[in-house]
Amino acid sequence: MLRFMKLLRGAVLLAALILPALAWTGDATWIDVRTAEEFSQNHVPDALNIPYDQIGAKIAEAGLAKDAVINLYCGSGRRAGLAKETLESLGYTRVVNIGDLDTALLKAGAPPQD
Repeated sequence: MLRFMKLLRGAVLLAALILPALAWTGDATWIDVRTAEEFSQNHVPDALNIPYDQIGAKIAEAGLAKDAVINLYCGSGRRAGLAKETLESLGYTRVVNIGDLDTALLKAGAPPQD
């Protein structure tokens, strides 16, 4: 019984470590909140480009459910943070500020920028 409890505790700990990572994989939608010019230089493959100052007006065009996983990134994480606040105020519940482009590329499994 003691061994079972240790295994169970280990499984719970493992799940606590792995589950947050799922926000960066699977069916997540990547949104680059930088300018179109920045986006054209490099971006996460298949990412949408919706500048942070337009995200409130344009997010509906993406057709995402309010509970969809949305990964945001920019140059440093600051604009992604502002966009996250906007999306959450609109009722989106699974918005993640990934931070900068290099981190986003790493999390998405894409090659880093040159």
